[in-house]
Amino acid sequence: MLSRWTERLFDDQVAAARLVTLSVLALGDLRLLHRPEAPADWALALGGLAVCLAGIRAPLAATATVSALLVAGDAVGTSVGVPLKAMVAVALFELALRGHGRRVGAGAAMAAFFLTLHAMSAPAADVPATLYRLAILEGVPLLFGAYVRLMRESTRQAGERADVERRRRRSETLAARAAERTAIARELHDLVAHHVSSMVLRVGVARHVLPAADPLVTQVLDDLHGSGSAALVDLRRLVAVLRDPARVGGGPFFSLVDRADLPVALEEAVARARQTGLIVRAEIDQAVAGLDSVRGLTVLRLVQEGLANAAKHAAKHAAKHAAKHAGERACVRLSARVAAGTVRLEVSDDGGLQRADPRDRDDGGPARADLPGRECAAGHGLVGMAERVELLGGRFEAGPPPSGRGWRLYAELPPGDPPDRVRGAPGVPAGKVPA
Repeated sequence: MLSRWTERLFDDQVAAARLVTLSVLALGDLRLLHRPEAPADWALALGGLAVCLAGIRAPLAATATVSALLVAGDAVGTSVGVPLKAMVAVALFELALRGHGRRVGAGAAMAAFFLTLHAMSAPAADVPATLYRLAILEGVPLLFGAYVRLMRESTRQAGERADVERRRRRSETLAARAAERTAIARELHDLVAHHVSSMVLRVGVARHVLPAADPLVTQVLDDLHGSGSAALVDLRRLVAVLRDPARVGGGPFFSLVDRADLPVALEEAVARARQTGLIVRAEIDQAVAGLDSVRGLTVLRLVQEGLANAAKHAAKHAAKHAAKHAGERACVRLSARVAAGTVRLEVSDDGGLQRADPRDRDDGGPARADLPGRECAAGHGLVGMAERVELLGGRFEAGPPPSGRGWRLYAELPPGDPPDRVRGAPGVPAGKVPA
């Protein structure tokens, strides 16, 4: 504790405060305790103070000069010997604090020479005692300055060792992450991409071998083939980024869609949702094209997952009640707006209680709720959405609307530099999500 305070007190950052304090103490001593009697005494004392204060820049020259002024004062018979000795002690401390090796030795030798001359000016009987006091006057500042300097060097070396250790750990962490990325990329390529490629190939074969297929079947096969092909493209890009993290550009994010193409990608997600039998009424602000890559990708993923959830749950509910309420389809409302840099996204459905309207058909085919009424396995979609929004310092809500019917997703992404928010933003509690 004491060593830490000592190090802070004599740090170079507070050197100006030390000079001010020293000046106040010296002037107070000259004014109240050892007041000079003649103008020559004042000149000698103030000159010594000025040289002493300059010791923070040139400690060796200041030590020699103040020691010489002490001897000069003896020669002219001044009465400021005590203040000058204090200044010699301060100059010696600065020399030991800032100097090394030969410089400290040379300064100590010059000070010892002048102090010895000063002792010889005393009566012969007082010379030994004077020399003893002057030895203490010289030795204590030198030892104290050397002690503070060693503490500072020790702290600096400890900091350097800590930096080296941090760099080593960071290198190990990056190496481990690179190995994990490579392993994940290998599994994605060998397992997921392989199966998706096989599925796309089989769908392509089915499109050509089915004789006189129903137009609706052909449409479904075309949609499956297109979705699978797009998934393969995204998988290849993801595998490339996992194998070569430098493509991320030094940040923790990358985007699978260009900023200018974001509105088109959102419209494609809406079109795919309509092909599943949903009624989707979308209001997409074209300003989303100006979003940065991180927030743009987040908006796209939120829309895709929100529409997928509606297709799984709302359309499934409509399908269960199709016999009782013929022609009913799940209706989803999508709103993506940008105002003052803040993105507000809302995806809400009515729980599958919307009667089909021919105007909502996307392909001219009949309205239908033909998704199988199966129970979807518990996934991590909503949890992942909440995590994406939290990383950007935004707000995420998921749950039934005030009417109690259907489901509502709401996300708000603040403006600003996303990487900075990711590094320093505190976690934002997410809304309630279903299991």
